[in-house]
Amino acid sequence: MKRTFLGATILALGLSLALGGQASAADAPSGAPTAADLAAVSTVVTSDATTQRLAKAVFPGAAKADTALAARTAKADPRTPVAVYQPTAGFIAGTSAVPAELAYVATPATLGNGDAATVWSQREGSGWSVYNVASGDVEKRLAARTGKGYLLSEPQAGAWYAVDGDKVTVLDGSSVAKTGETMTLAAYREALQSRYGDKLPGSTYDRTGAAGGYGASPVGDDSVPWWPYALGAVFLAAAGAAVTLRLRRQ
Repeated sequence: MKRTFLGATILALGLSLALGGQASAADAPSGAPTAADLAAVSTVVTSDATTQRLAKAVFPGAAKADTALAARTAKADPRTPVAVYQPTAGFIAGTSAVPAELAYVATPATLGNGDAATVWSQREGSGWSVYNVASGDVEKRLAARTGKGYLLSEPQAGAWYAVDGDKVTVLDGSSVAKTGETMTLAAYREALQSRYGDKLPGSTYDRTGAAGGYGASPVGDDSVPWWPYALGAVFLAAAGAAVTLRLRRQ
């Protein structure tokens, strides 16, 4: 399925993700949000600024709502935040045992016209900020299927996985295996290496800036996700405006 993104602020996503502590085990992700983080996310997604943004936002092809109705309908629901992780360059390259780093916290929301949406929040300095509004409730639905594991996104492929220890379960969109199938973390790393090993920071692909390149990631920091820099490059190349509309296959 296709998903629409309304990005009002272009941020270098990965820069602040390094603030999360290093994982204490090889199969644990880094940067998990604390209770204080989630409280801060709740505050920012329910702020007047975010609510007004939700009231005014309209995804392509959707009907606009009456202004008064939109003001009453638009809201974010901070009761069920979802931490979304993405693979790190170090894990893909085989230089780090940390498989993933926090990418963003997803909060279910409703636009002014009643459409389901998801607010993405990211660490910024010592606080949190909203940097994107995506259509649908993908993160909420998929998180319900992760069990005791965590939700892993592979944005370049539009793929989603549940990771629990050494077990990786395909949730949606994977070209590696069918939905519901499982693999070991090592097998998943091999699949990532085959697809992206030649596109990591420092590669020829990166140095030549192909498809936006991935060179914006901090040099030598293998724990930082490299995906966000590519996403940011796409945003900047496509828009450079206050509001960016983007479609991604999920």
